[in-house]
Amino acid sequence: MAELVSKSFSKYGTLKKYFTKPPEPLIFAQFVGGLDDKLYDQFQNADAMSVRLHEALREYNDTNAVMDLVLFEDAMKHVCKISRIISAEMGHALLVGVGGSGKQSLSTLSSFICGYIKSSIMISSTYGLNELKADLQGMFMKAGVKDEGVMFLFTEGQITNEKFMVSINDLLSSGEVSELFAAEDIDGIVNNVRPAVKGEGLLDSKDNCWNFFIGRVKKNLHMSLCFSPVGESLRGRARKFPALINCTVIDWFHPWPEDALLSVA
Repeated sequence: MAELVSKSFSKYGTLKKYFTKPPEPLIFAQFVGGLDDKLYDQFQNADAMSVRLHEALREYNDTNAVMDLVLFEDAMKHVCKISRIISAEMGHALLVGVGGSGKQSLSTLSSFICGYIKSSIMISSTYGLNELKADLQGMFMKAGVKDEGVMFLFTEGQITNEKFMVSINDLLSSGEVSELFAAEDIDGIVNNVRPAVKGEGLLDSKDNCWNFFIGRVKKNLHMSLCFSPVGESLRGRARKFPALINCTVIDWFHPWPEDALLSVA
């Protein structure tokens, strides 16, 4: 580029600085100005990013079970990326990396930074499709009726029944899970959101109220799927459930760099 510009532009002398400046990490986030100041901008350097994320981790540890995280540069970049993904409407993250690479911890911190409620399921010997639907109903009510941000953290180890992926695929692709609510539950939801629908200046018909509810769910409910690339399971599920790839943004967790290993050690 420097060679081409020197040939093509007579004012190369004034442009030269752009080709000699040491590269800064190209990292954007919506918390550059502070966790409460939703300013989407570029971090000027890795130190500024470190200060902001260590502040976020301290705040998280003050109000939740302590996460003893080592925020090396690679981990901080993942937090910025995950928070960017889940802050967008219908933004869902697919984190692909081997176990122990930090997918769940960094998702939890990203959820806190975005101001979301982190939700996950507790697998037991009796946990089945009905229990999954009950958990999803609770998340839908928080996101659609209470208008709260929710991050659903879902891991590969929680797929005790492959049919779980049908509901997950629906949620990723359309924001609506088929046969999730009974008719009387739908009526209750419609009545709950009716004042908000009127407040938007819309006709408070049943269809409008339901569409308003689903619109809120799409805006507020985000998934962070933590999967491993080892073995055949991910590629098999990606073929069977296309929304896993088509409706998510993938964040690859590569092997830790040397500075990360030294930091953790």
